Amino acid sequence: MAKPFLKWAGGKRQLLARFDELYPLELKTGAIANYYEPFVGSGAVFFDISRKYPIKKAYLYDSNEALILTYKTLKENAAELIDLLRKYQSKYDRFNAEKRKELYYKEREKYNKNDGDNPQKAARTIFLNKTCYNGLFRVNSAGLFNTPSGDYKNPLICDENNLIAASMALQNAEITFADFERVEADIKDNSFVYFDPPYRPISKSANFNNYGKNGFNDDEQKRLANLFRRLDKQGAKIMLSNSDPKNIDKNDHFFDELYKDYRVRRVAASRMINSNAAKRGIINEIIVTNYETPI
Repeated sequence: MAKPFLKWAGGKRQLLARFDELYPLELKTGAIANYYEPFVGSGAVFFDISRKYPIKKAYLYDSNEALILTYKTLKENAAELIDLLRKYQSKYDRFNAEKRKELYYKEREKYNKNDGDNPQKAARTIFLNKTCYNGLFRVNSAGLFNTPSGDYKNPLICDENNLIAASMALQNAEITFADFERVEADIKDNSFVYFDPPYRPISKSANFNNYGKNGFNDDEQKRLANLFRRLDKQGAKIMLSNSDPKNIDKNDHFFDELYKDYRVRRVAASRMINSNAAKRGIINEIIVTNYETPI
């Protein structure tokens, strides 16, 4: 029963029940053999599908090199990765708050220098993810991870049982460091593609898409929509999620126009769209599909 082993901005765990209603019927009946996720992030949808439905092969991609290295290490060398995380857990647990911060910034510096072999890099990525502020992966224009230390009492750095389950789930996955358009070269018959790109900002306080140093602007959203149309013509079943600009501006029809030939739904989600905590709450997100669903 694997679940995401990383915290990730915009993660989809809270929407999985709604997504399950919107997955294509062919996925549920076993007619779809191949699953593709070009922005894998925390992998919430991949892990959900892998434990529920009989896909034969998964193709996971991301343009975050450290993230992909971590996935590959967990798949191929889980035992060593878990051993390194146990050591992080033991050290962090016995340190006081001051020493925890010292450890965090020391490891963040090593991360930005790309120090160590692959298992150590992967373990460091998970350690920083579990102990940074709000689990927020953020890089600056130079591509350096710059999230400050979080203030946690008992963070679960080494979730051994879930790491083992996630490693098992990844055994039928091909994991690739690549731009999202790479999926087009790999697409096969009987396929389902889920796109979860960096969300289009819907307010200044929610203006976060710094998963990579190049960002993800409206031109990238349009490039993705063009890929969506090409894959649709090839016969793939496709689902895409994004922010709903109408939460802020009822006259912002960006996605409705971009995907006017497809089914655009709005679903409720709890997201932080304001720097004032009192103004955070339930907002709509959009789900685009190129197929009909019962709901």
